[in-house]
Amino acid sequence: MPKLPVVSGEQVKKLLLKLGYTIVRQKDSHIQLKKAKDDQEHAITVPNHDELAVGTLNDILTRVAEWNGISKEKLIKML
Repeated sequence: MPKLPVVSGEQVKKLLLKLGYTIVRQKDSHIQLKKAKDDQEHAITVPNHDELAVGTLNDILTRVAEWNGISKEKLIKML
C-alpha cells in the first residue's frame, strides 16, 4: 500500500463529495457527510483541519473503501 499523503480535511471532503456523499452539517471544525445505498446510510465525520493526522486519515479511508467497495489505494490516488 502506498504511503498516506499529508492532506487537509477540505481535500478529503472534496473526495467524498465526488464519491456521492452529501454534507449533512458542519459544526465548528468537523464536517459530517452521509451517503445512502439501498436502505442503508453511511455517515462519516471529517475534521476540517489543515493537516489530518495519519491515523485519522487511515480510518476515514478504510471506512469509505469498505462501504463503497473500492480499494484504499484507489482512494489515495484520487486525493
